[in-house]
Amino acid sequence: MLNRIEATLTQLRPSERKLATYVLDAPREVVDLSMNELAERANVSQPTIARFCQAVGCSGYREFKIRLAQGIARGVPFVHRDVRPDEPVPGIASKVLDRTIGSLMQVRNNLSPDSIGEAIELLASARRIEFYGAGASGIAAQDMQHKFFRLGVPAVAYSDPHVYGMSAALLKEGDVVVAISNTGRTQDLLEATQLARTAGASVIAITHSNSPLARQASVALFADVDEDTDVYSPLTSRIAHLAIGDVLAVGMALRLGDRLPSQLARAKEVINRRRTANDGK
Repeated sequence: MLNRIEATLTQLRPSERKLATYVLDAPREVVDLSMNELAERANVSQPTIARFCQAVGCSGYREFKIRLAQGIARGVPFVHRDVRPDEPVPGIASKVLDRTIGSLMQVRNNLSPDSIGEAIELLASARRIEFYGAGASGIAAQDMQHKFFRLGVPAVAYSDPHVYGMSAALLKEGDVVVAISNTGRTQDLLEATQLARTAGASVIAITHSNSPLARQASVALFADVDEDTDVYSPLTSRIAHLAIGDVLAVGMALRLGDRLPSQLARAKEVINRRRTANDGK
C-alpha cells in the first residue's frame, strides 16, 4: 500500500498529497486512528480522506486501514521514506537501516519458492557457472562467485561488459549464467544473456520483475526494490541481491551433501595458514 501511495503522489490533488505525505511518514500511527482523528492530525477534511482512499484503490477508509495494516505486518519499515536533504544524523541511520530491513522482508515475502528450487536445480547440475553484473551488481556477482567456488563448483564472475559478452558467446549446453541487475535494462547485460541462451546455456536472472532481463531468463528471481539512484548508488537493491545469492549458495551446499565438509575443510585449512597465531590477547 505504501508503494502504491508513493506511485500515485503526482496524480493526487494538493490536499490529498498532503494526506499521503502524512501517511507515508507515520503509517503505523494511521492504522490506529479514526477518520476524524486522521483529519485533525493531517489537517485535512474527511471528504479529502475519502477521495484519497479511492485514489489508491480502496472502497473506503476501513478497507484502506486494513490493507495498510497488512502491508505493515508483512514488514514495511516504521520509517518508510528515504532521507531528506536536511536529515539529522539519527534519522539517517534509522531510515537507511529500516529501509533495508523492510526491503529484505518484502523480497522474502515475494520470492517464489518454485523459482528458487528451479534455480538451485540448474546450478547443481551445471558444468560451469558464470556470474555477470555491471557496477554495483558486479560487486554482488563477485560475492556470489566467492561463495560458490568454495563449494568446489567451477565458477567465475565478470563485471566488464566486453569480457562477459565474449564469455557468454563461448558457453555450451549445461553451463549456467547468473545475471544480476536491479533495473534489468542494462543493454550490455541483455546482449550477453541472449548470447548465452543462443549458445545453449541457461540464465538465472536476479532482477526486477517485468524487466527485459526477467523475460529473457530461464529462471527469474525477483528483487523488486524501489530506490532513488539519481543521487545515491544502489543501496537496498544490492543487499537484496546479496541475500538471494546467499539463498542459492545455501541451497547448493545442501545439494552437495556429504561431499561438502571435506571441500570446505581443505579451503579452511589454507585460510588458517595465512592467519597469525592466537596468543590469547
